[in-house]
Amino acid sequence: MKTSITAVILTKNEENNIKGCIETVNFCNEIIVIDDNSTDNTVLIAKKLKVKVIEHDLNENFSNQRNLGMEKASEEWVFFLDADERISSDLATEIYQQTSQFLTQVAGFRFKREDKLWGRNIKYGDVKDTFLVRLVRKGKGEWKGSVHEKLLVRGEIQTMKNVIYHYPHNSIKDFLSEIDHYSTLRSKEIVNKKITVHFLSIIIYPLGKFIYNYVFNMGFRDGTVGIIHALMMSLHSFLVRSKAWVLQNK
Repeated sequence: MKTSITAVILTKNEENNIKGCIETVNFCNEIIVIDDNSTDNTVLIAKKLKVKVIEHDLNENFSNQRNLGMEKASEEWVFFLDADERISSDLATEIYQQTSQFLTQVAGFRFKREDKLWGRNIKYGDVKDTFLVRLVRKGKGEWKGSVHEKLLVRGEIQTMKNVIYHYPHNSIKDFLSEIDHYSTLRSKEIVNKKITVHFLSIIIYPLGKFIYNYVFNMGFRDGTVGIIHALMMSLHSFLVRSKAWVLQNK
């Protein structure tokens, strides 16, 4: 089963994930890995699997990386997947069927994403009802935002029935490292947009986020993993605003 799809995967030191990710999209005609100067074996593994690898500095902008992948794609459709994400054979079949139809009015597809953290499913809290646009007809979309980027599509978007599975954060150490990294990028984005951070927002926003995710989004239903996740995401919010405040008041 081959399709007129290019799969684009962003990587940075993903030697433990890249093989599994590539294998999950091997139904695509073309696979492109956009690598941000990995210092491990990510690039070597990807090249051994006979996929196209483009080494390109992230330069603190994820949209630029994804748009580069879009530009280099040679197929009609472009499917974006992160290295720690996987798709089932059912979703692969659905993607094949949907993109093989003569759907001139459809420009993109969104997917529900389900998180699995340390062997447990997370269905509530910050990741409750997460839908992401990840498949677009080439020339019909563009990624926007340096971090927490979104794919903006010009035309009709439909929703796939099957889900993308997300396996983030192998350990608490990895979770903290990613929070530190992404909060730095997000704080710079806030400063660049000239959004002023006040003392109260550093306290109130993270607290409000915890209450919203853990109580109103029912994060408590995910048990111990749920409270850990809610607290970590609130820490992310605290660090974003704290770092932005420091940058604004140097």
